[in-house]
Amino acid sequence: MTRNLHLMGLLAAAWAAHPCVLAAEFNCLIEPRKVVELRSPSTGVVDRVDAERGQLVRAGQVLVSLDSGLERAALDIARHRATMEGAVKTGESRLAFASQKFQRRDELLSQKYVSQQDHDESRTEMRLAQSELQDARDNRRLAELDVRRNEEQIRLRTIRSPVTGVVVDRNVHVGELADPGEQRKPLLRIAEISTLYVEAVLPAEAYAHVRVGQQGTVRAELPVKVNAAATVRVVDKVLDAASGTFGVRLELPNPQTEIPAGIACRVDLPDVPASPARREQRRFDPSKG
Repeated sequence: MTRNLHLMGLLAAAWAAHPCVLAAEFNCLIEPRKVVELRSPSTGVVDRVDAERGQLVRAGQVLVSLDSGLERAALDIARHRATMEGAVKTGESRLAFASQKFQRRDELLSQKYVSQQDHDESRTEMRLAQSELQDARDNRRLAELDVRRNEEQIRLRTIRSPVTGVVVDRNVHVGELADPGEQRKPLLRIAEISTLYVEAVLPAEAYAHVRVGQQGTVRAELPVKVNAAATVRVVDKVLDAASGTFGVRLELPNPQTEIPAGIACRVDLPDVPASPARREQRRFDPSKG
């Protein structure tokens, strides 16, 4: 509700500057599809920043790198441990020897050449060798998992863009301490503008004429000329009783990022009639009171 009131205030200002000239046109605002605030998931010193205000970035592009010398050293140690085979080979050799010893003792027991105790001791040695071999294999598996953990820690120290868009703000420099605390400013703010949202507020009597998937035409004159097709994606199911209006969101493709966000516009919905109040407002001349 608060967002709708704010949007209606902005559209009222847009009306004063750009009054509608056609009955089926409604004032609107062009906004980014989303604005992402990038924060560091871990504490560290900023080693590199590959983003400037106004720069276009692609999804997955590395924007900020934290110093990761300690993490890389830990990764090298973990990788070495994961490839160590000495303990496993020792365990395999010991198990092979203990198994052969038990088989011989088993044959000798059947011929009454060894005691039952000697036979039981050899069987116990074989089982202990099996356990030691399993421990060696488990330790190697843990080392492999430790490699993955260290790789993940290094990944978290490389901050990539989650969207394709433009850098709106840059609040980080090389040598600064990146902190994941909520109170600190985001490192970067990125607006996704390859697809834009067109937010419009329509009179309640137009509700029955608007549907998801409906095509409209978005027009603007300043700061750039816009005349492009857009598609209705959202029709609010809750109307604002105080103003007798409801919100509509259209999706406007902007693959070349030629259309900036944050500008006033008009949207033409051919199947939607204007309300009597809007037609009266269109004839009203503010200069005459």
